[in-house]
Amino acid sequence: MPLPASTFATYQAIGNREDLSDDIWKISPTETPFFSAIDKVKATAVLHEWQTQALASVDTANAVLEGDDATTDAVTPTVRLTNVCQISDKVARVTGTQQAVEHAGRDDELAYQEMLMGQALKIDVDTILCGVNQTKVTGDTTTARKTASVLSWIATNDDHVGTSPTTPGSVTRVDGTQRAFIESQLKNVFQLIWVQGGKPDMVLVGGFNKQVFSTFTGRATPTEDTKSKKIVASVDAYESDFGTVKVIASRNVRSRDCLVLETDKWAVAHLNGRKMVSQNLAITGDSRQKQIITEYALVSRNEKASGGVFDLTTS
Repeated sequence: MPLPASTFATYQAIGNREDLSDDIWKISPTETPFFSAIDKVKATAVLHEWQTQALASVDTANAVLEGDDATTDAVTPTVRLTNVCQISDKVARVTGTQQAVEHAGRDDELAYQEMLMGQALKIDVDTILCGVNQTKVTGDTTTARKTASVLSWIATNDDHVGTSPTTPGSVTRVDGTQRAFIESQLKNVFQLIWVQGGKPDMVLVGGFNKQVFSTFTGRATPTEDTKSKKIVASVDAYESDFGTVKVIASRNVRSRDCLVLETDKWAVAHLNGRKMVSQNLAITGDSRQKQIITEYALVSRNEKASGGVFDLTTS
């Protein structure tokens, strides 16, 4: 039935107020599994340094004569390692007019944009640390400093087709031909880490290979709750012969990698006063700026405690 003649409807109305919800729905992910799981420590210089220690090799001929004089054993010195502090930032800029008008869903536009930039920066850092094949760069007046990522450190315990870093932290990993992810690769890495003395507690893997992981036989058997009509077929924990690890899907690792990590053997060192700092920038016109900045280095306390399965297919 058509609208009666001369009936005034919303289609002709000019003065109707808008109906704009005060809710803002953000779908972008904010998880930072690696960055959130590891220790945060302090750096006091651009070049951050630390030491690792190993015991002497096993001596199977360790037998001495009764009453014999003691013989001094050789000392195993510490190893001194370094990484470079990288600077990362995000800048929010809002005009005076936009700051002055009324907004839906937020009272202060600059503060809202500052919050979004802070979340984005944290994701940047997590991805740089564990999802970029990057070695340290000392930098100069025209080249930005870069911190060596996890992929540059892991060299001892990996199952791969390409080439592991020959000098951990100083060279990048060389990717090889991709192959399907199978459980024997993972078991191999667990055993390699165990031989070195590591006790991994977390596996980070991309979305596709997280689903592959859920098919491995070493996981718990899928169950069905008849009351809730829910089938549980995913893997949140994996019980290997050498301990149980959490299995976490991460959007920030490379989809071709599966990282097997002892999280307390990794840390982020923030330079003094530079841990996710928000600061006002100079006013240069009719706008206001906020810079969210951080300066940090990845600390690999001992890469032999972790490992990875690399060069995996992603579809």
